[in-house]
Amino acid sequence: MRILMMLCVAACCAVPARAQDVEGSKDHPMVSRFPGYVISNYDVSDFGSHDFDMPDGTTKTVEGRYWGISYGLAEGKKKGGPLEISRNYLKTFTDRGGSKVVENVHADGGTMVAKMPVAGKTIWLQTDIANGGEMYTLFIVEEAAMEQKVDFTAMELAKALNATGSVALHNILFDTGKATIKAESAAALTPIAELLKSDPALKLEIQGHTDNVGAAAANLKLSQDRAAAVKAYLVQNLKADGARLTTAGFGDTKPVADNKTEEGRGQNRRVELAKK
Repeated sequence: MRILMMLCVAACCAVPARAQDVEGSKDHPMVSRFPGYVISNYDVSDFGSHDFDMPDGTTKTVEGRYWGISYGLAEGKKKGGPLEISRNYLKTFTDRGGSKVVENVHADGGTMVAKMPVAGKTIWLQTDIANGGEMYTLFIVEEAAMEQKVDFTAMELAKALNATGSVALHNILFDTGKATIKAESAAALTPIAELLKSDPALKLEIQGHTDNVGAAAANLKLSQDRAAAVKAYLVQNLKADGARLTTAGFGDTKPVADNKTEEGRGQNRRVELAKK
């Protein structure tokens, strides 16, 4: 028994690199790997895109949380057939309310695309299979607008206002359907107060805008309330001069992007500063 254990340990140490996943990689939380495969390449980002194949031969660019995970057959394991691999992933999606978009798979390999609605957004999956099933890649995108992580400095705000007279801020965040400013908005609000203090003659109008989800009257009031909330924050928390700040709300009447997509709606939900 001891000899057998030593032989097993030696065998494990001698296996080639393809017997193990690349360092730091893991399966997507919603879909596991086909048995007998290891991760050979791994790419994940908070915001990325992929061009998914469509039935008419075109592609659809989808943006959001991105995974690109490539799998290779592990040493000594039995490979799956291309259609078997494709159908396993397709069934994972259709069993959860998803649907097939494209399936073009043959004996050598091919491509399958599926999509699935989850919590108000769409998750897209593309499976590209090659070498008769010896390797395949999953491209997965959870459709979503980009989360703004870089804020204007006071100097950049001044340049934008002098150049165009207004600037849109997408990183002033509110509770859904409310005018309550989230704590993480502080980084976007502080430069406004700094700009006002550095230029005593500057006067600004704070303008609220929404997407078109919900009734127009409710959106108008929400945009007005949010603009007022921004002014109150600047005056109360950052000691800005309230006499140099006015507010206005435009609801969903001035979209800058298509309200039919989540990305477009995210662009339309904004606060703008206009030089007076």
